[in-house]
Amino acid sequence: MITKGKRVLFAAVAFSALMSGAAYADGLITIIVNDPANPYWKTEGDVAKATAEKMGYTATVSAHKGDTNAESTMIDTAITNKSVAIILDPANADGSVGAVQKAVSAGIPVFLVNAEINKEGLAKAQLVSNNAQGAAMGATQWQQDMGDKGKYAELFGNPADNNAATRSNGYETVLSQYPDLEKVAKEVANWDRTQGHDKMQSILQAHPDITGVISGNDEMALGAIAALKEAGKLASVKVGGFDGSPDAVAAVKAGEMQYTVLQPVAVFSAQAVKEADSFIKTGKTGVDTEKQLFDCLLITKDNVDKYTGPFTLSQ
Repeated sequence: MITKGKRVLFAAVAFSALMSGAAYADGLITIIVNDPANPYWKTEGDVAKATAEKMGYTATVSAHKGDTNAESTMIDTAITNKSVAIILDPANADGSVGAVQKAVSAGIPVFLVNAEINKEGLAKAQLVSNNAQGAAMGATQWQQDMGDKGKYAELFGNPADNNAATRSNGYETVLSQYPDLEKVAKEVANWDRTQGHDKMQSILQAHPDITGVISGNDEMALGAIAALKEAGKLASVKVGGFDGSPDAVAAVKAGEMQYTVLQPVAVFSAQAVKEADSFIKTGKTGVDTEKQLFDCLLITKDNVDKYTGPFTLSQ
């Protein structure tokens, strides 16, 4: 005979089992990006969130703005909220290792996008643009626009982000083949438009005769363009960017920027969520390697009309 107490117990067990299943079918995916004030990182978060919600998950997006302490706090929140997965654009190649380890130790799989950490085997996947390929492609285009000689400046991204060095090294590999292209300045502008503007002003004071600027990302390049406009020098200086942001594409259309290298952030952000979904359901990402590279695309005045939306270029 099933008593009232037993019926209550059975109901509680059934409800618990149902909710346990729901945690995997419809649980929370925490998405942590850098700074959504940058359209690249905003797209990263928007696409990951939309993909997760389309798959039936709840998703939240927060931003650490390059602060590893803020990042660590957000990981703590994800753990407290019993996230079923974390999609993270790490703040620092070395400094984010501890935050990832903390999530993994709590049993939450972590999927890194856009930037890597200097440790393998913690994250289930690290999905990034093929920065070396993109940098070589951009530098080749920039050299064609510049010619074989001239003085130029480089704007460098955040030194804590491996992408900054990878792109700079890619530029150097190509441009070192042209000895009459003289790099007279290299300034850190931390991926930021305002810093790009201010560093460009300083460069112009020291080197008013430069004829080119090659930048680690679009925001710094757009800041440089603003400074060059103010100085009345943009017409004589070739500027190249990296990201494929909407503002950069508009600058290419306007003839203010020679090119931008489009990072397929919309593609790999969605892919990270799909791999997280696969891991949640099967224990496997469905991909053989942890580190996954996604080739970049070049946008110039010749194909800019094929730009169909944020960080998307039709083939």
